[in-house]
Amino acid sequence: MINRRQFTLGATAGAVSLGTGLDALSAGTPTQDALVIDAMGEVREIYTDELCREMIDSGLNSITVTLCDPKSYEAEAYDWAMAGVLEYDRLIREESRFWLKATSIDDVQVARDQGKIALFYLFQNSTQFGKRLDNVDVFYGLGVRSSQITYNYQNWAGAGCNESNGSGLTVFGHELVEKMNDVGMLIDLSHANMKTMADTVAASKDPVITSHSCCKALFEHNRNTTDENIRAIADKGGIFGVTQMRPFMTRQIDDAVHFYYQHIEHAIDVGGIDHVCIGSDRDHRRLVLTQEYLDELKREEGENFDRSQWPLYFEELNGPRRMETIWDGLAKRGMSEGNLEKLFGLNLQRLYKEVIG
Repeated sequence: MINRRQFTLGATAGAVSLGTGLDALSAGTPTQDALVIDAMGEVREIYTDELCREMIDSGLNSITVTLCDPKSYEAEAYDWAMAGVLEYDRLIREESRFWLKATSIDDVQVARDQGKIALFYLFQNSTQFGKRLDNVDVFYGLGVRSSQITYNYQNWAGAGCNESNGSGLTVFGHELVEKMNDVGMLIDLSHANMKTMADTVAASKDPVITSHSCCKALFEHNRNTTDENIRAIADKGGIFGVTQMRPFMTRQIDDAVHFYYQHIEHAIDVGGIDHVCIGSDRDHRRLVLTQEYLDELKREEGENFDRSQWPLYFEELNGPRRMETIWDGLAKRGMSEGNLEKLFGLNLQRLYKEVIG
């Protein structure tokens, strides 16, 4: 994302590597031939041309990006959301050699044909709508094709994952679900508490997505999802996206990427191979945890920043070529090429076509 708080982000010197240049480009990897879609990832304004080219070369075809900071309410939420749309529109316009704004699944193929990455727009909360359902029409008209029902806490529609006494889907939440179904805006249940998630799956006439979560059966964390809800999402034709946030899966830092593969495999065991995808929720830069970078994170994340949780990433997946690493890692664990193709893009292609069009 450009920046959840300020929409533009300056890199701290020495904190990250933005890319290794054209000598890093490869040829003939499986992800270059397959359809590769990230159900929720980041694109930042400071990415160098070399980094953007490496992302494209890795085989990445589409990313659903977060437009703005979701930790806002009422008029501020609306203003930040509107600014987020305009900022991403500007980024795509100014860097049209890399990005293409996507409002339908057909745009992904257009981007592939042009050697670009298609960007779908997502809100990670519904507070930008307030209690005015016509705001769904407003943002849909501006190209937004997905929105979460909640972020971490209670809002008009339901309760987030950090609420100890939060509601399920509220009366307004039911109205919002119906409205989003009517216009063709994909409902995302990441960050919802389990009651709100279950209620929304039941209420929606269209399939839904939890774009970036992990499996509560394997690791207890507020952001993780129960097997019951993973199964319910799948039973309604939806998709469960497994995120790459290490603290959702393990406290181990080194040599820990196998925990990520285990969460993918568990989700498939529960929901079926047709109902799981990758939703990284990750930056594409090669990150180094200098103090300067940690200070940058603290400014950006605010109350969400917890130093004890960092690094949030698995070192093996640190950088723009992580989709290749994941493909190879799962293949070595016995996943077939056909199932890899479903996980990496075909499942999302089907869902986006059915809901977004």
